[in-house]
Amino acid sequence: MGSFESSPLGRVFREESGRAVATLIRVLGDVDQAEDAVQEAFAVAAERWPRTGSPPNPGGWITTTARNRAIDRLRREAKRHDRHAQAMRLNDPDPPVEGLGVVRDDQLRLIFTCCHPALARHAQVALTLRLLGGLQTPEIARAFLVPEATMAQRLVLAKRKIKAARIPYRVPDDAELPSRLRSVLDVLYLVFNEGHSASSGGELVRADLCAEAIRLARLLAQLMPDEAEAIGLLALLLLADSRLQARTSADGSLVLLADQDRSRWDHQLIAEGQALVRACLRRNAPGPYQIQAAINAVHSDAPTAADTEWGQILRLYDQLLALAPTPVVALNRAVAVAEVEGPKAALDLLDGLGLERYHLFHATRADLLERLGRSAEAAEAYAAALGLVSNAAERRFLEGRRASIGG
Repeated sequence: MGSFESSPLGRVFREESGRAVATLIRVLGDVDQAEDAVQEAFAVAAERWPRTGSPPNPGGWITTTARNRAIDRLRREAKRHDRHAQAMRLNDPDPPVEGLGVVRDDQLRLIFTCCHPALARHAQVALTLRLLGGLQTPEIARAFLVPEATMAQRLVLAKRKIKAARIPYRVPDDAELPSRLRSVLDVLYLVFNEGHSASSGGELVRADLCAEAIRLARLLAQLMPDEAEAIGLLALLLLADSRLQARTSADGSLVLLADQDRSRWDHQLIAEGQALVRACLRRNAPGPYQIQAAINAVHSDAPTAADTEWGQILRLYDQLLALAPTPVVALNRAVAVAEVEGPKAALDLLDGLGLERYHLFHATRADLLERLGRSAEAAEAYAAALGLVSNAAERRFLEGRRASIGG
């Protein structure tokens, strides 16, 4: 799998499979058929492109080939009139789509389809990561901190539910939008997170996923300009993305926030993100994404790591934990506590979080133990983190930290 991910075709898959699947779902009306057609198109590309070279528009080639494969399959299976009609519909270069609302975007429609209230919350997010982000089941399982078999079952059941309940592939009406918003925001946030810190593979960052999440967040903010959390999410993604180029060194190694060359930060994105944070503050309707954006805005204000206003960040984490009392938020708050009250106070907060399957829990614990001079325990914690990490860049970083204390 690693060689495919780093190959030219692997990069096309990461960048284009979500778009192709979204388009094929629109014209086919069936999730499984769309996925199968796109997979077949990539199989054809894997056989043909090494001989002929990549086409000028790889994404368009994949979508066209997938559509042609779907036509051929439906014709072979055309034992009923509806199958034949579906195949004829595929021949239409621009088949009509009903219920598009104000946004003509296949991927945004796909997000709202996957986030239909008939689906369980965890299934909504997981299915969108699978279909939109092109993530494989093991990657999604790691993002949710659950076994791969559990995630595979969730995905199968979610796709069956969409088919059985005939969930429409469209952007909801205005009256329906608010009830879907939270899940859609979570989806875009997790897509961005997978791009910002890839759960597996050789590279730390998947810039294509970050860019796609930001593009869709912009569309969502345009669709729902009165929703402060939609604006807050966009601000958060822009501020996090502003540091993307500084997160890795020339050889692809991970660079922590405190050690980043801040001249490499994208100050245009910072200005846009901070303006959105200020707009959210004026609304005085705080939500989790707005608060996370504000935390990132404080980081972006500091000219050096030593200038970071950790007291302000801790106060924001207190608000965030009150609104979103999750173990991961508590873990991130502990990092701020370490800067304000010291590593011992932060270490005491980690007990009972239930994040033993999360490599960053062990990495955070290792760092706190190391700062307290408890080297043997720190080495054990780094070993636990290494047993869970799948990304090569993160693995190299953790190995280096462990080696530095003689573990």
